[in-house]
Amino acid sequence: MTDPLDIASEREQLLRDIALEQQRRSAGLTGMTVEDSASVCENDDCGAAIPQLRRAAMPGCRFCIDCQQRRELEKR
Repeated sequence: MTDPLDIASEREQLLRDIALEQQRRSAGLTGMTVEDSASVCENDDCGAAIPQLRRAAMPGCRFCIDCQQRRELEKR
C-alpha cells in the first residue's frame, strides 16, 4: 500500500516540474543548459552573482532573482 504523503509529495514534484518547464518555455529558455546561464547578473546596475541553484533551475538565465522580478513587474 502506498503512503498518501508519498503520493502527495510525488504529485507536488510533478506539478513543480511542469510549472518550471512552462516558465522556461515562456522565457525562451527551452533547450538551454546551465552553461548558457550568466554567472553574474547582466543588469548594468547590479552585477550580483547568480547562484548555481538558480542557473540549474532556469538554464539560460541572465539576471539575478531580484532584477528578474523587477523586469517582470515592469512588463505588466
